[in-house]
Formats: sequence, C-alpha cells, structure tokens
Amino acid sequence: MKKTLIGLSIVAALTLSACSSGADSQSESDAPKEITVFAAASLTEVFEDIADEFAKAEPDAPEVKFSFAGSSDLVAQISEGAPADVIATADEKTMDTLNGDDLLAAEPTMFASNTLTLAVAEGNPTAIESSKDFADSDLVVCAPQVPCGAATEKWADANDATLEPVSEENSVTDVLGKVSAGQADAGIVYVTDIARADGKVEQVDLDGADKVVNKYPAATVKASENQEQAEAFVEFLGTDTAQKLLRDAGFAAA
Repeated sequence: MKKTLIGLSIVAALTLSACSSGADSQSESDAPKEITVFAAASLTEVFEDIADEFAKAEPDAPEVKFSFAGSSDLVAQISEGAPADVIATADEKTMDTLNGDDLLAAEPTMFASNTLTLAVAEGNPTAIESSKDFADSDLVVCAPQVPCGAATEKWADANDATLEPVSEENSVTDVLGKVSAGQADAGIVYVTDIARADGKVEQVDLDGADKVVNKYPAATVKASENQEQAEAFVEFLGTDTAQKLLRDAGFAAA
C-alpha cells in the first residue's frame, strides 16, 4: 500500500511539473516575437540604432520591424487598417489625424524636434548662399502634405521667400536623394539629413529656420495586439540612451 501511494505521488508530481512546463511554454509562445513601428523617413538610421539598444535594455524585447516613409503616407496606411504597433511622425499635425479618428491607444509622447536647412549639391555649383538665390537654381522640396513640406511653406511665408521648386517629393529622404545624386541644385531638408548624408551634400543655413521647429511624437496604435511591448518601445524613446542617440543624429529636445 505504501509503495502504491509513493508511486501515485510521483506520478502526480510529474504531471504537475509537466503542466507547469506546458504553461510556461504557452506563456512564452504567446509573447510577440516582433513589433512593427511605422516611422517618419527622417528617423531611419537613428531608429535602427535605438532598436538595437532597446533589445539590449529589455531582456524579453521583441524584434522591432520598421516601415519608414513620409508621415502622411504612414498615417494614411494606418487609417486604412495597415497593421502597426507604434507610429512616430515628424510633426504633431499628422499625428493629430490618428488621434482625432480614435486610432491611438494613448496620447502621443514628444521625443525629439528637428529644424529645416538647405542641402546643396557637392561643391555648391550654383553658389547658393541664401533663399534669394533660389530663382536661378533647381530647387526640390517636400510636398505640402508632408511635415517637412508644411514646415517649408511656413518658413517661406514667414520670410517672404518665393519658392518655385522643380519637384515636390513625398518624403524628405527623396529630397535628399535628388540633391545627393546631382539631380537638383538644392533641397530643403532637416538638419539631421545633412548629418546622415555622409558628405554627399553641403549645408546652407536658412535664415529664420529656428522659428519653424517640428516636434516628433510617438504613440501606440489602438489596433495593436502587442500593447505592452509597443508601450515599452515608446517609453524607451525618452530614456537617456535613446535621447543621446537622437542628439548624436542632430535632433534636438522636444
């Protein structure tokens, strides 16, 4: 009889252990392996660096997958149901569209700011020194619906500058790309774009640009099935580690 009871106890213990192990495995399998972050094109390089640090700081951090594009395009995609866990835009206005449509899980958090400047082709072949020289140059800007385009219009109005661009692009990276490739004499971009151009363009300051500052907000998407991990990434943007990376990339405080 004693041997039978001992045998039953062992079986019961093994069963409980198996159940516990199964529960742990189930819990681990339920944890998301990745989250998707939609981010403004101007954040491309620095966000990839931030994701690396996020993985080091958070032991159970999921892999971060990015979709970089113009902020207005990203907002339109989320509005149409594209799966995303986090959205980070290059201005408050585009983010307000999602907030107004009740597509965000929480109020956006400001994590950085950026300022306009002028990128000119290597060697500044048309000798652009200020906005007065735009008339004789092939100028490229962002489209008005894009944050850098809206800021460009605001800057032009404030400084009585006449802009006659040869093209309007859907993201600031497209503007930078055209100038870098020599397809345009100059383009209005962010100061951070000069830093990430690897010397392929030169910078000319825009007078009064410091009065047109874009603040960058980030927020979790309401439809996300990974709210906890998405919130952790947004919160990480405010850490000293992430903020240092943003400063090194040329961004200023929000």
